Amino acid sequence: MKKTYIIGLLVLALLLGLSITGYRYYSKIKKPNVEVTSDLYIPTGADFEHVKELITPYLNDLDGFIWVANKKNYPNKIRSGKFKIEEGMSNEALVNYLRGGEPETILLTFNNQDSYEKLAGRISLQIEADSITLVKTMTEKQFLELNGLDENTGLSIYIPNTYEFYWNTTAEEFRERMLAEYKKFWTAERIEKAKNQGLNPIQATTLASIVQKETSTINERPIVAGLYLNRLKDNWPLQADPTVIYALHQKYGQDSIIKRVLSKDLQINSPYNTYKILGLPPGPIGMPDISSLEAVLNPAKHNYYYMCASVDRIGEHEFTHSLRQHNINARKYQQWVNEQGILR
Repeated sequence: MKKTYIIGLLVLALLLGLSITGYRYYSKIKKPNVEVTSDLYIPTGADFEHVKELITPYLNDLDGFIWVANKKNYPNKIRSGKFKIEEGMSNEALVNYLRGGEPETILLTFNNQDSYEKLAGRISLQIEADSITLVKTMTEKQFLELNGLDENTGLSIYIPNTYEFYWNTTAEEFRERMLAEYKKFWTAERIEKAKNQGLNPIQATTLASIVQKETSTINERPIVAGLYLNRLKDNWPLQADPTVIYALHQKYGQDSIIKRVLSKDLQINSPYNTYKILGLPPGPIGMPDISSLEAVLNPAKHNYYYMCASVDRIGEHEFTHSLRQHNINARKYQQWVNEQGILR
C-alpha cells in the first residue's frame, strides 16, 4: 500500500511537472504577446539582433519571442519591409507573419518638384531608399540615354500622383516603376494629341510644367496652354516668368525666394530664359501633374497672346489679344504689387 502510494505521488508529480512544462511551452507559442498594434519597419540587411531591438518595445515577453523565432529558424529567414503587427498576436503568429506573411504597402505621393534633389528628398521620406542614392539613380547617364533623355529632360518621367509601393523599394525599382507609369500615360492617343500641337511627349511635358507654374487654378490651365501654343505657332517668345525664376534658382540656389520678377531678371543668360530664347527651354521646369499635361493636349481655342495676374480675382489671370489692353492690365498689377510692398 505504502509503495503504491509513493508510486502514485511520483506519477502525479511527473504529470504535474509535464503539465507545467507544457503550459510554459504553450504560453511561449500561443499566448498573446504583442501589446500594441503598430507598423514595424525592418530595413534591408537587418540581422536578428536588429529585429529584436526594433520589436522589443511592442512585446510583453521578449525571451518567448526569441525562443519561438529560433525554433522556426527565423534568424536565417529575415525579410525587410513594413509589417503591421497586431495587438494580441502570439509569438507563433508573429514569427509566422514576419517569416512568410505579405508585407504592407505604402501610398507614395509627390507633387510638382522642380529638381531631382527635391523629388528625392520627398521620396526618401516615404520609402527605404535614401535621397543621395535616389538622385544618383535618377540621373544615371546610361539610364537616361537608353530612354532618350538627358539630365534636362529626365524629370519628365515623374508624373505627380499617388502610387502604391512596398516600403523597402530600392531606388532602381522606384525609377523603373515611374518609367513604366510614364509610358502607360503616353498612350497612342495622347501622343497623337501632342503631335497635333506640334509637340512630342517631352516637349508637351516641358510646356505643361510652365503652365503648372503659371497658374494653380486648374480651370485656367487649358487657357494658358492655348496662349503659349499660340505664341509657339506664331514664332513668338513664350516670355514666361516661371522660366526666368527657374533660371534664377539655377544661378542663386533653390532656396532663394523670388516673389517678383524684375526687369533686370529678364536679362539673365540662360537657356531657360524664355524672354531671350525662342521656343521651349531645354526641359521641364518642374513635374507637371496630369491636369497640366491634359491642358496642353486639350488646349482652349482662342486668340489670346497676353496674360497678366488679376488683382480683382486673386490667383487668376486677365487674358487678351491686345497689347494695349495687356499694358493696362500690367500697370494695374504692378501698382497693386507695389502697394503690397512686394519688392522681390
